[in-house]
Amino acid sequence: MTTEQPQTVTIVKERTEERTLPVPDEGDHERFSHYVPKAKLTEAMVMGTPVIALCGKVWVPSRNPDRYPVCPECKEIWESMRDGNE
Repeated sequence: MTTEQPQTVTIVKERTEERTLPVPDEGDHERFSHYVPKAKLTEAMVMGTPVIALCGKVWVPSRNPDRYPVCPECKEIWESMRDGNE
């Protein structure tokens, strides 16, 4: 008497839908928003001049910073300034 094992069949369905990935803007490779003085930010947005963030990053702001997480280094510096530690 032989006992036969049931056979397993695997079916693979290929996805045919196309996905469009967002194209990152130039400079988005860091994906952080940075802290800069508010007056400097407003001027830079209007005039197109570069600003310097607390962490030292220099750039011309042109995107909505709410789309990105806050730069950890800027946040640390800002918190130490508010606490009066440095």
